[in-house]
Amino acid sequence: MDQNEKFMKEAIRQAKKAEKIDEVPIGCVIVYEGKIVARGYNRRNTDKNTLAHAELSAIKKASKKLGDWRLEGCTMYVTLEPCQMCAGAIVQARIDKVVIGCMNPKAGCAGSVLNLLQIPAFNHQTELECGILEEECSHLLSGFFQSLRERKRKVREHPKTE
Repeated sequence: MDQNEKFMKEAIRQAKKAEKIDEVPIGCVIVYEGKIVARGYNRRNTDKNTLAHAELSAIKKASKKLGDWRLEGCTMYVTLEPCQMCAGAIVQARIDKVVIGCMNPKAGCAGSVLNLLQIPAFNHQTELECGILEEECSHLLSGFFQSLRERKRKVREHPKTE
């Protein structure tokens, strides 16, 4: 197993933490000098906070651990392509590289809908690597949404009666 797979496996572990609390299973780790300095997972519903994305949580923790808002020299591993908010935060944090598990054709901003990570006019561009453990990352998400649809269907078919 190479370094990318090793760190993506840890991001997947974070995503599974989100899944256990009924959150969309997205996980993230930030690596500096070969070591994980921060972890994060999706907590939007749990925290009732639009900003509670895996990437933003990890950026906040990495900044605290490294003592700087600039995360130069860091690589982010994330199970799903970042949205526009997270892509913007990645650029602002000056993260050198983002390694993505699976792409998000409906909302991804690292190449699917837009590529905010590599706009030449910005003062920072991020190197990208996509498709690391893609099948495992994709399966985690599709399984979650399939289960969610099934639960909603059961509720519609068998509403609680008083």
